[in-house]
Amino acid sequence: QVQLVESGGGLVQRGGSLRLSCAASGNIFSINTMRWYRQAPEKQRELVAAITSGGKPNYADSVRGRFTISRDNAKNTVYLQMDSLMPEDTAVYYCNADLWRVGTLYNSWGQGTQVTVSS
Repeated sequence: QVQLVESGGGLVQRGGSLRLSCAASGNIFSINTMRWYRQAPEKQRELVAAITSGGKPNYADSVRGRFTISRDNAKNTVYLQMDSLMPEDTAVYYCNADLWRVGTLYNSWGQGTQVTVSS
């Protein structure tokens, strides 16, 4: 069974920084694109950032220049460095990944980690 486990969320003041991590474990052959989504109360889940297996990143306009996505393929881990945080970044952040297992491609989600930015 595959698990994606996020960590690193918490409470931070406006302008502060947090670093989220998401580690994939289980019987994984390889991982394609890894992503971070977020969902604020009463809002739809939105894509924040994605990174391909080759390390090419993409960002939502709302976070470009403030957030940095990276990955360590040897550790099956993706990171999200969040700087210059604003109250509107407050949300539950979810890790998502396309995983190859036994010849089949799966899309898996983590359980989420809360990020709260105070003003």
